Amino acid sequence: MGKYFGTDGFRGEANVTLTVEHAYKIGRFLGWYYGRNRENEKCRVVIGKDTRRSSYMFEYSLAAGLTASGADCYLLHVTTTPSVSYVVRTEDFDCGIMISASHNVYSDNGIKLVNCQGEKMDEETILKIEAYIDGIAGEIPFATGEDIGRTIDYAVGRNRYIGYLISLATRSYKGKRVGLDCANGSSWMIAKSVFDALGAKTYVINNDPDGTNINRNAGSTHIEVLQQYVIDKGLDVGFAFDGDADRCLCVDEHGDVVDGDKILYIYGSYLKERGKLAGNTVVTTVMSNIGLYKAFDEAGISYEKTAVGDKYVYENMMSNGYRLGGEQSGHIIFRKYATTGDGILTAIKMMEVMLEKKKTLAELAEPVHIYPQVLKNLPVADKTAAVNDEKVAEKVEQVAEALGDDGRILVRESGTEPLVRVMVEAATPELCRKYVDEVVEVIESRGYGACAVS
Repeated sequence: MGKYFGTDGFRGEANVTLTVEHAYKIGRFLGWYYGRNRENEKCRVVIGKDTRRSSYMFEYSLAAGLTASGADCYLLHVTTTPSVSYVVRTEDFDCGIMISASHNVYSDNGIKLVNCQGEKMDEETILKIEAYIDGIAGEIPFATGEDIGRTIDYAVGRNRYIGYLISLATRSYKGKRVGLDCANGSSWMIAKSVFDALGAKTYVINNDPDGTNINRNAGSTHIEVLQQYVIDKGLDVGFAFDGDADRCLCVDEHGDVVDGDKILYIYGSYLKERGKLAGNTVVTTVMSNIGLYKAFDEAGISYEKTAVGDKYVYENMMSNGYRLGGEQSGHIIFRKYATTGDGILTAIKMMEVMLEKKKTLAELAEPVHIYPQVLKNLPVADKTAAVNDEKVAEKVEQVAEALGDDGRILVRESGTEPLVRVMVEAATPELCRKYVDEVVEVIESRGYGACAVS
């Protein structure tokens, strides 16, 4: 990770740790960098944004920087992160930018960059951008005269993405009662359009963004809202997205959560049955529940474990030719169809399995017995020092030995926030809390910071 960019872009409080000056400089650099070798042709960059109040401000700052460096800037307006990735890779853009802080509160924002293949930007380019932001990479010339770039309304790109999603469904959704929680974010218009077009009886909540209510008691980070809604309305299934709709959590007909681990099991088993699970392997992260791995073992499915972040999941999939991977949080990558996590695509794929196998979501998820898990997030001044502290490491090893094969402990740095995350899975919630508290006590006794429960 760089100084500004983490595992999922440059994220921070709007105009505090992520400012309009940062956005302008990012635009200036990208417009110059991708346009410097073009002859008689302008660099083309596409921008999407979520519904945060500050997203408009950052959109204009990025556009100003890009056009000042001679790039043409295509605006998708409010759209999802995966739609930016789709448009970039299918319509000959040099790169793409998504303005979003994903599941964070509305006062935060972020800038996510993707390359011309619709994949997350490479580290080498990110470091060059950071060097320019810090003023150590030299000056970039301004475009003048007819070389100055322009902005173009490109809502048509978003519409093509919607058409693409609709084309991926294998059957009509007629007769299915589907709930959608749009988190007052990027999916607020797109998701309903897709499910309506496929014939579902669609029930939508949290689709009235006002710039400050994104993720507020809504979406995949507050799944309990959709759980109750599915029960109250007697729905067949529900899907909850995050702020930029690159993740999805599901709710079955009983109101129970089907998280990313269960989604990976359901679709992985479906592909295996059809002889289409490349390498007989699903890619997970170290945060996946031990119950998923036991279910995979029972089903005869192999798995890989990566660091947390869909970036690392995708890199593993690309290196090994795997087709399915993702995170417990609901970032699921279907590599045949997308280069990034896509919440609406995930919902379509869950509908596919339900319809093709003629089973409910609860029936499909039943073989996965999730172990109780407790996670605590600790704000710290130096997360690397805390994780690598000798006494902390000793305590973690003691807990791991005590858990044996019936649980596990994971202590790691957050990739997007100044936090250390302590997670324990065990046979009972009480045992989880006991071991988490023991590790937290050691971290705090070593002077690294106060504990905050997630």
